[in-house]
Order: sequence, then structure tokens, then C-alpha cells
Amino acid sequence: MEKSKKVIVIGAGFSGLSAATHLAKAGFQVTVLEKHGHAGGRARVFEQEGFLFDMGPSWYWMPDVFDRYFESFGKKTAQMYELQRLSPSYRVFWQENDQTDVPADLKKLAELFEVLEPGSSLKLKQFLQEAEYKYEVGMRDMVYKPGIALTEYLDTRFIKGMFTTHLFTSFSKFIRRYFSNPKILQLLEFPVLFLGARPKDIPALYSLMNYADMVLGTWYPKGGMGKIVDAMVKVAIEQGVEFNYEEEVYRIDCKQKKAYNVHTSKGDHSCDYIVAAADYHHADQNLLEPHYRNYSVNYWKRRVMAPSCVLFYLGVKGKVNGILHHNLFFDADFDVHAEAIYTHPDWPKQPLFYVCAPSKTDPLVAPAGHENLFVLIPVAPGLKNSSVNTEHYFNLVMERLEQRVGYSIRQNIVFRRDYTGANFIADYNAFRGNAYGLANTLLQTGPLKPKVKNKHLSNFYYTGQLTAPGPGVPPALISGEVVANEIIIQEKRINK
Repeated sequence: MEKSKKVIVIGAGFSGLSAATHLAKAGFQVTVLEKHGHAGGRARVFEQEGFLFDMGPSWYWMPDVFDRYFESFGKKTAQMYELQRLSPSYRVFWQENDQTDVPADLKKLAELFEVLEPGSSLKLKQFLQEAEYKYEVGMRDMVYKPGIALTEYLDTRFIKGMFTTHLFTSFSKFIRRYFSNPKILQLLEFPVLFLGARPKDIPALYSLMNYADMVLGTWYPKGGMGKIVDAMVKVAIEQGVEFNYEEEVYRIDCKQKKAYNVHTSKGDHSCDYIVAAADYHHADQNLLEPHYRNYSVNYWKRRVMAPSCVLFYLGVKGKVNGILHHNLFFDADFDVHAEAIYTHPDWPKQPLFYVCAPSKTDPLVAPAGHENLFVLIPVAPGLKNSSVNTEHYFNLVMERLEQRVGYSIRQNIVFRRDYTGANFIADYNAFRGNAYGLANTLLQTGPLKPKVKNKHLSNFYYTGQLTAPGPGVPPALISGEVVANEIIIQEKRINK
């Protein structure tokens, strides 16, 4: 196809970059409009006083998805950035004032399970075999479907997969068929928290995340997650994508329905297709006139959103011993915290939290003799924020962290930046200040997610974590590819 049809991609996050590169490869003229000064979306980075901070995603899982993306453009991931598998994968701090390092080696992992629950090593093998099957079925038959129509799912292989992958069984109930030790259960339930709901509300299909965690492993791109963004931008430019930074979209004129005029902070752009890789709710409710919107206000009120979070980016003088690259603090009651997020939204009294210390792996992200810390507290979306709450939670988690590592972090902070739900709204137009998109509950899975195609406008598409296949970096890459393929198919149909 000659480069004649123009596509505007709104937003340069992972899904927008993925959509843009695939469309440009297919011959479209693609321009990405990004409100910030550089690409990345939630995966932006910033540097301050010698520290390099990843602002959002910090876990590199499902490396096969990244490999597939780069291979689509004749590249190898290893050509684009240097990867290191973390071993141990991460450390868990428990309520009993002890801790567990989760081995990267499966044999050692089985030994750990056996210590925690005699007889569980054989069950782990069976569990992971089931999880591998779900991963293969999910990646082959489910995640690359656009979810536009139910007819996509009416084939015998997919219908069989719905039952063999335990789509209608809760994750929490499913894992208790295999294990009973509380620590093992928490280890297995941890990865699904990225999907934005309690384990009892997540389909057991998502034990595929345990396969991603324990078998495929936890990796780190040297230089930080921003290196993935840099690599994708490089590929996009090679494919002919044009990037317009610091250009925010304010309104989309759809009067002609097939040719659009996009009004921005720097002027207007005409195009034949639009891919909204910005927050779905924002694009749908704020950029379009009411009669072109996919969904009503009430529809959005009924959506179950994944959590928001309170983040602290810390530059610390001295080395903080006792932590690894990834650290999960399960030293408080999970059910009580989950209640405050999902059932009765409120600021939690004793939250669980996560600490990332990339300087344990990568000397490039902090000055010599210093530590780079990223602290995350999951909270309910839509909570009203105040500086009092932020400071309260900072001191609360610091007291617990300092107690466990035996180091006065607060007295050695040389840089601190806070980030809350209000910042997610200001920076990303995030609906209700969510950090992880739409929760992957059964009623918000597959074709029940917000559609990738606008039902009123034939050439208007949505991509990202609020639509198929869901939240997370690998799903965002897939989402962009799925939408690009839909546009390519549509254009081929028109040109027949």
C-alpha cells in the first residue's frame, strides 16, 4: 500500500508506540501526538541529582511478547537493550518478621515449596504445567483477539479453552486445590494483583501469570524500563513514524465521520484514521462530541477499576542492605488492605507495599555510594488526596522498611518526589486516577471490555490498558498490534 492514508496516534505509551510501528510498516503515514516532552506514557523516566527513575512499570515479565514485537521489524531484543534475569526474582517480607527470597531456579523453588508445605513440590510441578497450558492457550487463542464481536470466540478451540483454562473458576479457589500454606498462597496470588482485583474475583485462567513469574522469569533491562521505550521509538522512526511532542489533543472534529480534524495545543491535523492510545475514558468522554461516544457516563461509573497508588521516588545516601531489586512487603493483613481497595474504598490503615531498588542491579541509576528507591502503595482509585495523607503514608512505610533493613533511610534522603492519583489524572488523564487500568474480572474480560473500535465512527479505534487484552506492559504491546491489524484489515477490505 502506498503511504496515502494518514493515521494520528494519540499518546506515545507502549500501546501507542506498538500501534504506530505496525501501521507504519504496513504503509500508513503515522504521526504520534504526545502531550509530554518524550515518549513512554506511564513508563516515562526522569533524572534528578544523578538518579535515573523509572516513573511507572518496573517488572519485566513475558519476554516472549517483547521478542515477538521486535522480530516483527527484523530485530532481536538483544540488539535493542541488554537484559539480565534477576536471581532471586524478588524478596517477600512476612508478618512474622521473616522473609523469603523467591528463587529463579525451578529446582530451588520446588525445594522452597517443600519446606513451606511438605508434599507441595510435586503439586507445584502439576500447577505450573497447568499454568503453562493456560499461557499457551491464552497467548495463542485469546489475547490477540480484538474483542469487537462475540462471533470471534465462536470456534471450538476457543470454547474448549474457556473450560480447560478454568475461566469460570476463581483464581483464589483454584490455587487452594493445590496448596494450603498461607505463604505459598500469597506468593501465588501476588502476580494477579497486577490485574487489578482480588484473587477471588479474578478468573483462574490467570494462573498463567504464575507461569510468567516462576518459569519465564523476572528480567531487568540495563538502564531501566525506559530503555524499552527508547528502543521502540528507534524502531518507529526507522519505519517512518513522526513524533510531535508537547502537543496535547483537545478536541476531535468528526463531522465527516471518515476524515477527522484533530485540534491540539499547537494547531490542527487532518487524518483518515485515529488511534486513541490515551486514556480510553478521556478520549471517549472528553475528546469526542456526545453523539460519537462509545459509552455513557453511567457505563463508566459501573466499571471496576484497578487500583491507583501512592508513589515515592527516593534518592538515598549510603547503601540499604537487606533488600533486593524487587521487594514485596506482606507484613500486614492482605485481606484488610484489599477491603480498603476493592470493597469499601478508603485510605488503608496498614497497607502492603512494594519497594524497587534498581541500583542493586544497575549502577547507572544512582550515584556511587547511593541507592535508588521506588516505593509503591496500592490504594483505591478515586480517593481524595491530601498532603497529610501522603506524609502519613510515607512515614508509615518508612518506619516498617527501616525496621526491617536496619538503616535510617529518612535521615539519608537526598532527593524525594511524591506521586499520587491526582498526578495520574493530571499527567495521563487517568480515569479516577487509576494506575493499572481496568480490573480483569470475569465480566470485564475478552469481549466484555470496552471495544477497540468506535461504534459510530468507522475509522476511530482505541488501544491501551482499558481495552483488550488488559493492563500491563506486554498486554499494551499486544493491544497496539491488535488495533493496527484491525485497521490494516479494514483498509484492505476497502481497497478490494
